[in-house]
Amino acid sequence: MAMSGQEIFALSVFIGVYAAMMSEKIHRTVAAMVGASLILIVNIVPWEKLPEYLDLGTILLLAGMMVVINIARESGLFEYVAIKTAKLSKGDPMKVLLLFAVVTAVVSAFLDNVTTVLLLTPMLLYITRQMEVSPVPFLLAEVFASNIGGTATLIGDPPNIMIGSAAGLSFNEFILNMAPIAFIDLFVTVGIVYLAYRGAVNAHKDRTEKIKLSIMSLNEDEAIRDRTLFNKSLAIIGLVIVGFFFHDRLGVEPVVIALTGASILLLWSGASPEEALEKVEWATLFFFGGLFIIVGSLVETGAIAQVANWMMGYIHGEGEAIAIITWFSAFSSAIVDNIPFTATMIPMIKAMGGTLNTYPLWWALSLGACMGGNGTAIGASANVVVVGMAHREGIKITFGDFLKVGMTIMMATVGVGMGIIWLRYVGL
Repeated sequence: MAMSGQEIFALSVFIGVYAAMMSEKIHRTVAAMVGASLILIVNIVPWEKLPEYLDLGTILLLAGMMVVINIARESGLFEYVAIKTAKLSKGDPMKVLLLFAVVTAVVSAFLDNVTTVLLLTPMLLYITRQMEVSPVPFLLAEVFASNIGGTATLIGDPPNIMIGSAAGLSFNEFILNMAPIAFIDLFVTVGIVYLAYRGAVNAHKDRTEKIKLSIMSLNEDEAIRDRTLFNKSLAIIGLVIVGFFFHDRLGVEPVVIALTGASILLLWSGASPEEALEKVEWATLFFFGGLFIIVGSLVETGAIAQVANWMMGYIHGEGEAIAIITWFSAFSSAIVDNIPFTATMIPMIKAMGGTLNTYPLWWALSLGACMGGNGTAIGASANVVVVGMAHREGIKITFGDFLKVGMTIMMATVGVGMGIIWLRYVGL
């Protein structure tokens, strides 16, 4: 069937924005805003239908959590957690590797992955220097754990927020479906990293006592810069997390809980709203907004429905759909940003709802989009951040080094996760 002029224009804008983001010559936010402006100028997405495509639930949830994190960061809360974790290891590099992976995964399940690695990476670099071991396996384990932990909850990774908002999935549904997969995959990942770098991890055997004394001499209390703010931040973050768990029973959307937590912490802490809001990642939020409009143009013109119908020609049941969506999402997200990819896939899965039960397909999309980011050094924002921080410290992690371990981990974790989803919803 021939494409209309509007379809061609919408698709051209979409491809152009993708190409600009992949080239990295134009900032992704600028590319998305220019693309969205073109779509609105030619009226492909009518102004009155903008609220239908501009997912304020996702954007405001991210904004609320960013405010909470920005205020809590000033107290030293996250540095405190990092030092406590290192001391639990008592200077054993393998225990440091495991414990930091677990802490990173748990924190990433509730906070933005980039925020998590920005907070924990400097401390991890410090600890590995104290142990006199190569930081590379520890940094890689941290990156992989952040992406795996983000898979576990509704708020752990932007694709999950988008999926939950689009499909009406609750926080507890994500916990029940994705957290067990993330738990198993975390230990699979640690095992693979250890096997790949066991020489570096075990390089401490002749100086165990010195390392132990160095680690145990760290004082976590000195990391706390404001004890009062520390306690208030801990209380609000705890209440927000509890609210996320019970939001479906309370009949309150997660976005309302996040914004309420941010408001209460601003009021209670006395923090400057100008400073807290200034540190919100507005570029990320505008990127989301522009992207939603561009993808909305593909829905409005019917291009998404055509692609979904084409995919349906190769899908003859839920089992095939789970496999195709999982692996297509994983390999795609290893190459391109998982946020625009997820935004593109959501309306496709919705379009399949007429002939298939789409409930397990949302979990397949979440699995592939979140864990596919572990495949390459550019597969997720956290990867780029950690590799860049390492480079500034004179630590070289090449694209090939990352690919060798990352692709192995991606294949293993996505394979395990898909098997669990398949057994749960399709059976043997």
